[in-house]
Amino acid sequence: VDAPVRAGSALETSQAAIGRQVGNYQLVDSSGRPFELASLRGRPVLLSLVYTSCYSVCSGLTVSLRAVARTAREALGPGSFTLLTVGFDTPNDTPERMRLYASERGAVQPDWIFASGDADTVARLARDVGFTWAASAKGFDHITQTTIIDANGRVALQVYGASPLPPSVVEPLKRIARGEALQQGSLAGLLRSVQLLCTIYDPASGRYRFDYSIVTELIAGVLALGMVAIAIGRSWRSVV
Repeated sequence: VDAPVRAGSALETSQAAIGRQVGNYQLVDSSGRPFELASLRGRPVLLSLVYTSCYSVCSGLTVSLRAVARTAREALGPGSFTLLTVGFDTPNDTPERMRLYASERGAVQPDWIFASGDADTVARLARDVGFTWAASAKGFDHITQTTIIDANGRVALQVYGASPLPPSVVEPLKRIARGEALQQGSLAGLLRSVQLLCTIYDPASGRYRFDYSIVTELIAGVLALGMVAIAIGRSWRSVV
């Protein structure tokens, strides 16, 4: 019999996974097509582990992520991240069950994969991302987390709770995106990082909007530095 999941130890296990490389496991999507996790590299992945017979916490998380994903796409643009929901109740969470689970919760969206795997594969994936569960009288006790995996396949952050607010997911994605842009060092990447920097969450509308005040401050800062440089240059020429 599995030992019960204790909140403290589950959280420690979850946090210990941050920075860990996620293995290249083979899963099966809800259409029955096999794929490898490595095929998702190149952009961040939001990973959630659920079991399809859970009609409370797991369903709530999936429905919340549906709304978060829409908000994130508005802020970051289409194709900027992938959602991956994996069933950990492997005898029951078949590709067909995952397909129905997604459909019943209105979670059929672009770049959202619902996947199954064999028991060993799912256990290793769960261990990599610090997800723990145990059988209980009501089904399973498990930590409720959404794992943000960066574009290189490393665990970047854990987001907890069945109802994550958009900023808890979008802000880390923005930071990851800004980091990638800086590494690329291209003008296009710089412009994208500025755009991401200037999108802020408006709780009144539940959407992200462009904050032009930040652009104004950036321009003012550049102009101020330019004026200082000109003054220094003139002083240097007068001395010479």
